[in-house]
Amino acid sequence: MLSRIAESLFWIGRYVERADDTARILDVHVQMLSEDPWADEATACRSLLAIMDHPAGPGDREVNRDTVLRLLAHDRENPSSIAGSLLAARENARRAREIVSTDLWECLNTTRNTLPSHARRGPHEFFSWVRERAAVVAGLMESATPRDSTWHFMVLGQAIERADMTARLITTQARLGTGGPGWNTLLRSCGAYEAYLRTYRGRASDADAAGFLILDRLFPRSIVYALHAAERALRELEPVEGRHAVSDDARRALGIMRSELEFARLGDLLTDLPDTMERVQVACTRASGAIKHRYFPAVATTAWVEEAL
Repeated sequence: MLSRIAESLFWIGRYVERADDTARILDVHVQMLSEDPWADEATACRSLLAIMDHPAGPGDREVNRDTVLRLLAHDRENPSSIAGSLLAARENARRAREIVSTDLWECLNTTRNTLPSHARRGPHEFFSWVRERAAVVAGLMESATPRDSTWHFMVLGQAIERADMTARLITTQARLGTGGPGWNTLLRSCGAYEAYLRTYRGRASDADAAGFLILDRLFPRSIVYALHAAERALRELEPVEGRHAVSDDARRALGIMRSELEFARLGDLLTDLPDTMERVQVACTRASGAIKHRYFPAVATTAWVEEAL
């Protein structure tokens, strides 16, 4: 497969997942501000922007919900925003048009074309629409894509982005503490609440909820599950491995992080949760850079296709 095609497939997976997860994070944030009249909106918004790598400067006096929605939901020039991610996913599908299925192409193209009308709706309605469109893309990937390198590159991008964004979602709660949305709200935003209750038989605690989103090996949106999925995709892309060590830098970064999480005691992870989640994000960034170096070295990409730092 040509490296430009492989890169486009990788970024389709990443950008669709980024739009989905950013919608989930913003939905939690907006809901928290709407339900808590005593919440410090400026502090909460500045914290969220920092977590999403858009820190507000000291001169930015007016930082509120509208600021967050403008930067992280509707900015079409920002590849980390919902709108920017959906546009970028469609553009990458156009570049890989000879590889992606017609159904997937039409889904992403329709999403791009109907984005302006849905963006004018209320935040919750817009976020729900984004999640539905991401679910359609995921379903088409699952049902209409051969399990060859096409599939593995898209799943690889999706899994790395999911691990990174779940870490960011957890960080919003860890940093805001009692002023945050609460672990039950975070579970619901990930579609994990019912699965969590079944796993723990109705017993609820903040520690168990955090552990479920970080460590559960069976829930697709947990960090450990996503890291495992990324490692599996990398093994399938290059199944022959040396006898002495892992030569793939991306697998090494993800595997070390996954092992650190799996073999740590939950109490130790929760002691400094923001720092742990930051290490997850660093591992994902390193893996993404290693994947680009190994599989896409000859592709001259435009700035907006690059991973936002």
